[in-house]
Amino acid sequence: MEGTVYKSTGSWYAVKTDDGRLVSCRIKGKFRTDQISSTNPVAVGDRVSISITNHEEKGVIDKIFDRKNYIVRKSVNLSKQIHILAANIDLSFLLVTLNNPVTHPAFIDRFLATAKAFQVDVVLLFNKEDSYSDKDMEKLREIKSIYERIGYQCLEISALTGSNIDQVKLLMTSKVCMLSGHSGVGKSTLVNSLSPGLDIKTKSISVQHQQGQHTTTHAELHELDFDAKIIDTPGIRGFGMIDFKPQELGDYFVEFFAVKRDCKFNNCMHIDEPKCAVKIAIEANEIAPSRYKSYTQMIAGDDQHYRTDYWES
Repeated sequence: MEGTVYKSTGSWYAVKTDDGRLVSCRIKGKFRTDQISSTNPVAVGDRVSISITNHEEKGVIDKIFDRKNYIVRKSVNLSKQIHILAANIDLSFLLVTLNNPVTHPAFIDRFLATAKAFQVDVVLLFNKEDSYSDKDMEKLREIKSIYERIGYQCLEISALTGSNIDQVKLLMTSKVCMLSGHSGVGKSTLVNSLSPGLDIKTKSISVQHQQGQHTTTHAELHELDFDAKIIDTPGIRGFGMIDFKPQELGDYFVEFFAVKRDCKFNNCMHIDEPKCAVKIAIEANEIAPSRYKSYTQMIAGDDQHYRTDYWES
């Protein structure tokens, strides 16, 4: 019997079978050893084959079918392990907030580079526009322009008031989408705004630390009340990079890839090499300094300190 993983709690998986039943399943032990470097060998969005046991009350996942794509991050604290955020994604939304909490530029750039590497399309949603001052909005649009200039679609939204949610729905129609971002950026509020009948719990921002309180503790796929599905993922505080080859990393920065053919050396790392087209483009204000800073941090393998970097004025 085949189905799709709708929820993962770490030890149990909710699988919706193709005939519409929701079955609580465990995985065979061999999956744990086949992908020992991953904290979750089965991810929400996976297509699986299951065997029903115990009078059709419980099941066992026998097989994971090939994924069309997936997106992963490395645990900042468990540097040797990766975590699969979701699988078989048509479109990913990354929620960004200017403050309350701050979404750091390096976090966005790490997410985008990883998504590019794993062939996942991303739209940036700049949330909480209803709460920003005129000065904040000016800064937000300056940041947004960095990503629009290099080809990413960006929307200013308010999950709380519903502003521009209709545009998000249009993007989602007939797709399986993933929703990600820091805790507190409004993921659960957005899902409720998209489909109020789900009534997902939300929590307020911690005033002391200006961080979100986790409301989604496990990834879960929701069927919305229009032709769309969304995978809501737990809030991510840090985005540790998986082990990209340093010479490949620049290819996942779309604006670097666009000019690298003009570098003097074919294997240019865009660090200290002479006549580097990327560095020339930065000097010409054609590539944002914040993007290059993210790149150099990733090349250096700094997964611990990048979150202290705020948007530069």
